[in-house]
Amino acid sequence: MKLHCPHCGPRSVEEFRHGEIPRVPDHLTDPAQRDLDRVWNRTNPQGPTTEAWFHEQGCHRWFHHERDTS
Repeated sequence: MKLHCPHCGPRSVEEFRHGEIPRVPDHLTDPAQRDLDRVWNRTNPQGPTTEAWFHEQGCHRWFHHERDTS
């Protein structure tokens, strides 16, 4: 599978690291609980989602990419 890096052009998806952009619920006010939620809990939504991708074996830059998980 190819992914289009905005800086390097089309590259193999194996060159990248990615993850969901976490959104911590507003009802969590304890800083430790917010950090725990941000690091470990993922919503894993079905449908369009925006993720942060890092071009690890290329330009070493982050960019946002939307993909459909369904």
